[in-house]
Amino acid sequence: MAKKNSNVLAIGIMFFLFMMISFVTGLQNPFGVIVKNQFAASNLMSQLGNAANFIAYAFMGLPAGLILAKKGYKFTALGAVAVGFIGVCITFLSGIAGSFGVYLLGAFVSGFSMCMLNTVVNPLLNTLGGGGNKGNQLIQWGGSCNSLAATICPVFVGYLIGDAANAKISDANPALFIAMGIFALAFVIILFSDIPEPELEAAKAAPAGEVKEGTMASVKGALSYRHFVFGIIAIFLYVGVEVGIPNFVNLYMTSPVIGISAAVAGTIVGMYWFLMLCGRLVGASIGGKVSSKVMITSVSALAVLFLILGMCLGNSATVRFPAITSDLRFSLEAIPVGVMFFVLCGLCTSVMWGAIFNLAVEGLGKYTSIASGIFMVMVMGGGILPLIQGAVADAAGNYLLSYIVVLLAVCYLLWYALLGSKPVKK
Repeated sequence: MAKKNSNVLAIGIMFFLFMMISFVTGLQNPFGVIVKNQFAASNLMSQLGNAANFIAYAFMGLPAGLILAKKGYKFTALGAVAVGFIGVCITFLSGIAGSFGVYLLGAFVSGFSMCMLNTVVNPLLNTLGGGGNKGNQLIQWGGSCNSLAATICPVFVGYLIGDAANAKISDANPALFIAMGIFALAFVIILFSDIPEPELEAAKAAPAGEVKEGTMASVKGALSYRHFVFGIIAIFLYVGVEVGIPNFVNLYMTSPVIGISAAVAGTIVGMYWFLMLCGRLVGASIGGKVSSKVMITSVSALAVLFLILGMCLGNSATVRFPAITSDLRFSLEAIPVGVMFFVLCGLCTSVMWGAIFNLAVEGLGKYTSIASGIFMVMVMGGGILPLIQGAVADAAGNYLLSYIVVLLAVCYLLWYALLGSKPVKK
């Protein structure tokens, strides 16, 4: 009974950390609108904060996996929360200094924290669920908490900045104070909580004469599984898709061509994350019965359809969409029909993360911890793909054409679901 209660508490803490990851990472979406106007940045430069946040994963992914393997879940989570607090403080200072460079530094440091937290929550939830469909189901429930915070963040910050043309980083200070408070509270909760350490316990129980593999041997062992190699490419592209769709919806709607206010645009972006929340709740409900492969195949095919419709229809017509205005009134605002289809992609991206992780680490056994670290390295795709998308938007002078980057990435995810995810050791 004590072990069951401990698992329930550990699962609750991991869900809480999932929300933290989303809220802090989600700040980079509305901040892209802020820096574009405050510093007269191009579309590509507006994504540098987002890129700094995600490229930090490339530097911290493997170290985080090693820290996790040697020190355990609790130590890694405490370190991640402390680093996250520092990162948000730096972002706050960038508002005081009015410095683009300091803002990028804050985003980069925050990225270290998000990487460490992701390294903790995914394998622990998968382990607590016993792997397979049940492990995927727990990750989907965690993803639902992630989407809840992601829904709130752009709506809240969009309301704070109001008029995008005059927005400044300091306008978002209340959101930064909330993030600092979340980190401080999380540190205290984790410090006094008993979190299971299954891999540390297994290492202690191993025979005394057993020779442990070195870091590079463990990395090589994980990469010897072909489905894992294809899986880390899939996660690289998936994170870029998940981030790129709402980021450029926000830029597109607040551009002079469309002229929608930052508050309304933030609500529309929030609807994307809300649909992700709905999708993850459904995914978590059926995750014990429906395989990860079926999930990714279905949603990838639907995402391809939505993206093509969004790109082709663009602003040829408008539809009424629920939104909250700058004076906190609920209304049905007219938005381009193409935006509606981009927002609907939130239903598709909702279950991809947990399902890809679940398929990629299937059968890895002792290599799961180091595999989680490698996974986190590839999350840098969330910074690189939006940069490429921004460069395409600048070159073409068209936000809609930039979604070809997203479309090609989703086509790979569909291939991975159908063929590349079959467990094979090279």
